[in-house]
Amino acid sequence: MNKNDSLLEFFSAQSAEINYGLFLINFLLAALLAHLLGRVYARCGNALSNRDLFGRNFVVLAMTTMLIISIVKSSLALSLGLVGALSIIRFRAAIKEPEELSYLFICIAIGLGLGAQQTVITLIAFTVLVAVIGLNHLVRGREPGPNFYLTLAGPRQTAGLSVWSESLKRNSKAVRLRRFDEAEDHLEASFQVAFADVRQVEACLEHFRQQHGDVRVRFVDDRGIGT
Repeated sequence: MNKNDSLLEFFSAQSAEINYGLFLINFLLAALLAHLLGRVYARCGNALSNRDLFGRNFVVLAMTTMLIISIVKSSLALSLGLVGALSIIRFRAAIKEPEELSYLFICIAIGLGLGAQQTVITLIAFTVLVAVIGLNHLVRGREPGPNFYLTLAGPRQTAGLSVWSESLKRNSKAVRLRRFDEAEDHLEASFQVAFADVRQVEACLEHFRQQHGDVRVRFVDDRGIGT
């Protein structure tokens, strides 16, 4: 027997039959867990993007990951082929918040665990993760913090990030910088800002009209404020 025959025999020995009944159960379970994770993300997330829309991708991601793992785990040859295939594919996603990446990793973990037929440990880990996320949300919800997303955009000549930050600090209770984009002739910054009431919002807008007339201001409500 030559080396090529030995290698082929080794690869063929790695193949294993897939339990289709168990695969279907875990496949549906992956969809259910990913859907629940999407609801948790929409409820407890803190990202600037549309959380409900982003969470709809979780089901497909978890199920696809499980399908890939279920197929390649039955054959070493397929596993090596997957490595080669993925090396020529470039994945690009506009992930602007670390929180979004964390939830995507949870989806992938669900697919990996159920694809490897580690159902019990996957369910336990998912339950613990959701409990930790929920507890963190409750604790964070009791803490006073910024309740508005505010985006400022304008020419570089009008002002800078430090000037905008100081203006916001004078007209609000708390300010957190979330994102800052700088181009050759354009600046854009996103903040989380705490306002006590609607009058303070109006005062902040009036200040920017008077002091920074060329700056565009956009507010997005997070938890709401009193009137």
